[in-house]
Amino acid sequence: MPAHDWKNAPADRTSTDTLSAAGLEYRVIDTSDAETFHPYLQAEMRGFLAGEQSDEQLGGIRDGLAFRRFAGVYDPAALEPTQPVGTVNSWVTDMTMPGGRVIPMWAISGVTVAPTHRRKGIARAMLEGELRTAAAAGVPIAGLTVSEATIYGRFGFSPATYASDWSIETKRAVWVGPRPDGRLDFIDRERLREQLAELHGRIRTARPGEIEAWPGLWLRMSGLAPGQEGGGKLRAVRYADSAGTTRGIAVYRLSDEGSDFTKHELDLHYLLSETDDAYAALWRFALEHDLVSIVKSPLRSVDEPVRWMIADQRGATVETSEHGWLRILDVPTVLTARTYARGGSFTLRITDALGFAAGTWRLTVTEGGQAEVSAVEGPADAAMSVNALSSMLLGGVRPTTLRTAGLADAEADVAASLDAVFASRETPYLSLWY
Repeated sequence: MPAHDWKNAPADRTSTDTLSAAGLEYRVIDTSDAETFHPYLQAEMRGFLAGEQSDEQLGGIRDGLAFRRFAGVYDPAALEPTQPVGTVNSWVTDMTMPGGRVIPMWAISGVTVAPTHRRKGIARAMLEGELRTAAAAGVPIAGLTVSEATIYGRFGFSPATYASDWSIETKRAVWVGPRPDGRLDFIDRERLREQLAELHGRIRTARPGEIEAWPGLWLRMSGLAPGQEGGGKLRAVRYADSAGTTRGIAVYRLSDEGSDFTKHELDLHYLLSETDDAYAALWRFALEHDLVSIVKSPLRSVDEPVRWMIADQRGATVETSEHGWLRILDVPTVLTARTYARGGSFTLRITDALGFAAGTWRLTVTEGGQAEVSAVEGPADAAMSVNALSSMLLGGVRPTTLRTAGLADAEADVAASLDAVFASRETPYLSLWY
């Protein structure tokens, strides 16, 4: 099946049969049919502990997400049989690899199982079904961001990008960084939506691990989604260079004042920068904002330059966690899609309980960083699971680290050589939840 037909891919037959044996129905739904889609969305939102959604909110969600492929598990014997007891949605998007090339990725989202139907094999059937469907569509890799980190390893997913959440005390974090000459201006929500999409589209191929965004994301990021709570409290500024071109945008919200009007909290929802000047100017704007004592900024890179732009680094509390999870399906396609830091040749034995990536593969990299991969037989220089290979793919996790953790079997010198080859010039980073 060509990758462009992913929207019309039917429900996986193996998963359909497995769930049918348990008295459950597994099917892909029509997102244009509100009578079917709205109950589905209510069930998905409930799965993420959200409250009941209004018709206006459901309409907004439908408009933003209807381009995706939605599959649900239904219980015909349930009191409300129109609401699924399991949900998952997916779509094919571009993901950036080291070197700036992009590959199609099967993005998975909205995975929920009703607490009334736990331990019936629903999550396994849905996720394995998604992976089989992706592989049949010719998509070489799958990805997701997770709310529960203990679920997805059994399906071959593993963390490949990490993120840091920042909380900065403005009185301690005196600005000592650059002071660019460009211009800062507030930007209205309609223009914000347009310029976020344009700016992200220009810079996403510079960040290994970043994916193509979708229009509904920018609608919500701009506070314009129908029925969106708190959308009117979002503010945004843009940084423009001397030619008047937007090079950076910061979207933020100020907390309601408490007893001390001078101690607002500035929640920096999203900061997108194309140049060093834009990055410095927008961070300085946030940290020197009037009447603000704390700046919070989630989902930043693990290698944020702002750490070196404030006088007291201890004025910042930084928490790091995994963020973007990947799962390789087609080893030759994925490994030849990235650029490597140096040349080398390795035989890798990959284990995969689901079979997609299993095999022994010869990876040969030229001094210019281009790779060839072929299936071979015989002994291997290194052995690891598809999980480990997926983690080291973007250069965010070193093979020597995986070796020390017992997740890669290789001699020390081989692991060190793999470190050098798989290193990425840019820190892998995913700026979005999906």
